[in-house]
Amino acid sequence: MQDAHPQPVTVDALPLPEEVGACHALLQEQAQALVAAQQSREALQQENAELNAYVQRLLRQLYGRRHERVVDDPRQQALDFGDEPAAQDAICEAAAAAEQLIEQVTQRRAARKPRPRPSQEKFPPHLPRVEEVVEPPAEQRECPTHGAKQPLGYDVVETLMFERPKLWVLVRKYAKYVCASEPACGVASAPRPTGLVEGDRYDASVAAEVIANKYAYHLPLYREQDIFAGSGWTPSRSTLLNLLCASAFALQPLGDHLRRWLLADGGLGCDETGVTLIVPPVLPALDPADPRSARIAEVLQGAIDAGRPSVRAAMWGYRGFRLPINVFDFTVSRHRDGPREMLRDYAGLLMADCYTGFDGIVLESDTRIVRAACWTHARRKVFEVRGNYPQPASVLLAMIRELYDLEDRAKEMADDERLALRQREACPVLARIRDYLQTPALREALPKSDLAKATNYLRNHWEQLERYTTDGRFPIDNNETEQLMKQVALGRKNWLFVGSVAGGARAALLMTIVSTAIRNDLDVVAYLRDVLRQLLAGSTDYEALCPHVWKLAHPDAVRVYRVEERRDAADRRTLRRARRRQARAP
Repeated sequence: MQDAHPQPVTVDALPLPEEVGACHALLQEQAQALVAAQQSREALQQENAELNAYVQRLLRQLYGRRHERVVDDPRQQALDFGDEPAAQDAICEAAAAAEQLIEQVTQRRAARKPRPRPSQEKFPPHLPRVEEVVEPPAEQRECPTHGAKQPLGYDVVETLMFERPKLWVLVRKYAKYVCASEPACGVASAPRPTGLVEGDRYDASVAAEVIANKYAYHLPLYREQDIFAGSGWTPSRSTLLNLLCASAFALQPLGDHLRRWLLADGGLGCDETGVTLIVPPVLPALDPADPRSARIAEVLQGAIDAGRPSVRAAMWGYRGFRLPINVFDFTVSRHRDGPREMLRDYAGLLMADCYTGFDGIVLESDTRIVRAACWTHARRKVFEVRGNYPQPASVLLAMIRELYDLEDRAKEMADDERLALRQREACPVLARIRDYLQTPALREALPKSDLAKATNYLRNHWEQLERYTTDGRFPIDNNETEQLMKQVALGRKNWLFVGSVAGGARAALLMTIVSTAIRNDLDVVAYLRDVLRQLLAGSTDYEALCPHVWKLAHPDAVRVYRVEERRDAADRRTLRRARRRQARAP
């Protein structure tokens, strides 16, 4: 039977040295061991906190909300800049401007025609109406007492109907004339227009639908096949692919013209995202005159030798700051060869992320290209450490918010007025941020901590982050360029991969045309249909075919509701920020 009260285990004490010096040495050794253990414990705690923060960041990326709006009380994180007259005057001036802005936006919103409720919404008058008279049963039209009832009128109920798109075949008969007795005179016939494919079997309207479905609505070809089959024609996927190839060939001069215009803008943003490129079993024939051939051969041959079925290629997006043009470019890797060739003759401001390849491109340009950094990237890194470092992160976020509040005020200004506002009010805020980055609390952060990484990003790119204050034409961040990558990502989730290098270049060209049309709020199908027909007819007036010029001559093709949606969203942001500035006033 076990003892209910087990005896404690005794451990023989370590023998202590008899000499005083040896005792001191032993105590010092144990003290050093304790200090080392404490330092190791603190390091492990820090590492554990960083890993927890990393896990939380991954969970937010997978399941959390994507926006970084801070919804705290606007007074809670207000910074105290002391009683300096300049600071107080700036706060009061900002509050007065905010009050004026609130009044303007409120009046503009009140002047708009209210949107009808769904039950009150009327269908467009241009839609054809098919009338159907619904009579009550015969017994209800007879009164047992008074006989036949007299008609009083009608209650009109409009019901919207839908039919699948209708396909129809245009049969052209080209008359032929000959001299009856003189065969040498030949046959006279009307000239035939240039078609997309041999035999002019498919009109530009069919090609426009295929392009828009894939690159505006992100449908792979097999789904387009189902859509056309529902309208009575079941094309093969190779037929749809041939239409894409033929359209890309016709649209190539327009795409080249858009690229030239973009590079003449003087300010553009750049971003990239990955796409999967299928590796061919045999290296395709490459053009030695193409500067990208060496990189294509290196990447594909390496994948073939390694037996990899695919490689991670890159789709680069370039967005003009002033001209409403978007351009995409496909490369087989994320190497800087692609941007280097794209920006070979470019001169102006380039805003992009911290990809080191851009540093070499800027150095090679010999001051032709001026690099600017994006404040959204900088803010995001601070926002991600807000949970573990609430005090310094909140101070930095509050000051960055001041910069964005100023940009909200400057949005409707002319370029020179915007520059003056930035120089007058944004530069002092930037100076406070720079001074705060030099405080001991941030300077003494552990080098590998997330806080140190966030603050080092600000310090290392400070010159580029300040650059937007030197030119009123350019934005504070690269957000709108980054949003271009959503167009690639949505397509990538549907068509999954690029089948060849030529297919990647074709996709970049067609995405350039479609994305620029979307940016200009155009009906993509109507735009492509007209442009393809003009190009096939021999037009070389590419300037008139650019979306931002074409829309001026085709106002009916402009999606007005998209313009209204952006205006409403901008007004909501303006009101929210203006009320926040107003709340900071003393």
